[in-house]
This record gives sequence, structure tokens and C-alpha cells, in this order.
Amino acid sequence: MKFFILEALIAVAAADSYRSAEYEPTYVAPVAPRYEAPQYQAASYGAVNYDTAEPYEFGYSVKDAETYADFDHSEKSDGKVTTGSYRVQLPDGRTQIVTYKADSYGYTADVKYEGETKYPEYVQSKYNSYSAPAYSAPAYKAAPAFSAPAYRAPEYSAPAYNAPAYDAPAY
Repeated sequence: MKFFILEALIAVAAADSYRSAEYEPTYVAPVAPRYEAPQYQAASYGAVNYDTAEPYEFGYSVKDAETYADFDHSEKSDGKVTTGSYRVQLPDGRTQIVTYKADSYGYTADVKYEGETKYPEYVQSKYNSYSAPAYSAPAYKAAPAFSAPAYRAPEYSAPAYNAPAYDAPAY
């Protein structure tokens, strides 16, 4: 009991010295974020002039007996005038040769054909008529036969309802 009284006195003494903080609430506007410009140097590349044409020369040729591919192409330029030619074997047996020139006046092409058109001779088919294929009945075992499943239908008894019984009221 003495302990309880001592604790109560300490609590009263501590509560007497407690005072709430007295201040006026103030509002300060938030500071707007400030961003500095990025500090970097842009890459410096030399100016590329795509208008000047460089002299060049190339050529290729394909002759494949297995696929009957037969063509070639060659071209040459001095920077101002481009000349070239290409040749291709056409399916009808002729060879098409195109010689061209491209300069400040435009594109000029000269097209020539060599050889004569060759068409394959018509060959009558070895088979004179078509007969529909004859199929025999498939040879497989018939699917196994299963009897219908046997089960008993469920049996339910009539629902049993027990009505509550109350005593007659007494007056």
C-alpha cells in the first residue's frame, strides 16, 4: 500500500510540471524545385557531304547449270557519269542485254535481245486416260464391344417432419 501511495505522489508531482507547448502554427510555402541545365558537351562530328559521288566500279556474273540461272551485271562511274550493262537469260531461250548510261541528262538504256525464241515441243502424255484409284476395305480389328454399365438407382425414404409440440397456454 505504501508503494501505491508513493507512486501516486510521483505521478501528481510529474503531472504538475507538465505544460503543453504553446506556439502559433505557421505556414511556409514549399520551395519550388530548381533544376540546372545539364552540363555536357555535344559530340562534334565533321560534316559529311553526301552530294559528291565517288568513282567506283563493280561487276558480277552467275552461271548455274543446275538452276538455269545465267546473268551478269557490271557498272562503272567516274563520279559524274555512270555506265553499265546487265545480261539475263530469259525463260524462252533468248538473252536480254541492257546497256545503260546515267548522267546529268538522265537515264538512257539500250535493250537488245540475242537468240531466237525456243518453245519446247509438245509431247503427248504416256498415259492416255485417267483411272480412279481402287481402294480395298481397311484391314483392322473391330472396336471392342462393352456392355452398358450396371448400377442401381438410389432409393430415398419420404422426408420426416417433426412438428414442434407446445403446451397449451395456462390462463
